[in-house]
Amino acid sequence: MTDPCLPECGVARFLTLLNGPWATLIVRELLHGSHRFNQLREALPGISPHTLTSRLRQFERHGIVTRTTYAEIPPRVEYALTPLGEGLREVLEAMGTWAMGVPDPESGVTA
Repeated sequence: MTDPCLPECGVARFLTLLNGPWATLIVRELLHGSHRFNQLREALPGISPHTLTSRLRQFERHGIVTRTTYAEIPPRVEYALTPLGEGLREVLEAMGTWAMGVPDPESGVTA
């Protein structure tokens, strides 16, 4: 059964799940392995704690990210991509390849 909040169109669904630039950049970081919350914040200068928390919760709700809490003092929480989330690797690589082929109008140099 599909989530009634997600659009039927695949492209629209993708854009809903990876809404805004931070979502894609969070996935990019998690493609390197599991991260703690503060590691993600350090890797993404300018992201607010609220935005990071919101995106991670959304990803967890949709099965893109797992949240693992370790019973330590102080508590340790790590976020990692699920196999579904790992499936975004090829998508992000394709996006990066495409973007690097777009000429920079400021430099006058084409890729």
